[in-house]
Amino acid sequence: MSLDLSVVPSYWEILFTGVLWTVLITVLAGAISIILGMLIATTTLYGPKLVSLPIRGIMFLFMGTPLLLQLYLLYYGLSQVGIMLPAFWTGIIGLGLHYAAYNADIFGASLRGVDSGQMEAARTLGFGKGATLRHFIVPQAVLAALPQVGNNSIILLKDTAVLSVLGIAELVLNAQRAISETYRPFEFYLTAAVLYYIVNIAMEVLLKQAARKAEAIR
Repeated sequence: MSLDLSVVPSYWEILFTGVLWTVLITVLAGAISIILGMLIATTTLYGPKLVSLPIRGIMFLFMGTPLLLQLYLLYYGLSQVGIMLPAFWTGIIGLGLHYAAYNADIFGASLRGVDSGQMEAARTLGFGKGATLRHFIVPQAVLAALPQVGNNSIILLKDTAVLSVLGIAELVLNAQRAISETYRPFEFYLTAAVLYYIVNIAMEVLLKQAARKAEAIR
């Protein structure tokens, strides 16, 4: 069978819907991974060992096991103990937790890179430990970590394709639905690849602009 892209326009609506869901999942999971990543980093660096050591263990568990396995455990494993999560939220939580571990590692390095003298200076001015972290240390660490966290967000975007195994209607699953009706896999997988690339470029542009603004603030 020769390449026939003329079948693709009839399915633009379903493909565009897949793109929208992919972007939404990326934004929600990315937000979870960034917020949770910073909380994990600050807790493991500045919290008591009784709390930080178990968190480190959980971090290594997420970093050392495949994302697909983690999604299966969340979706099918938790259902065996009576916790039923919708597939959509399972995907968002799974991606968010997976990348929170990696972002925590990045934020941890950025926090350690902030001059320790700033903590001492803020404490002498009457700021408590929590206020010092919130107003001085964490904002600087976030700005320093932004480029690497942005790279993780781009990887997260591409990993949303894994959620098709849970029946979430992101771009890959919607492309597969079009293929099941047309029997034209190459055309639709190629189109999906192009759409991913376009979204990827858009994210890179936005992240570069954010990185430049962060550098100007620093």
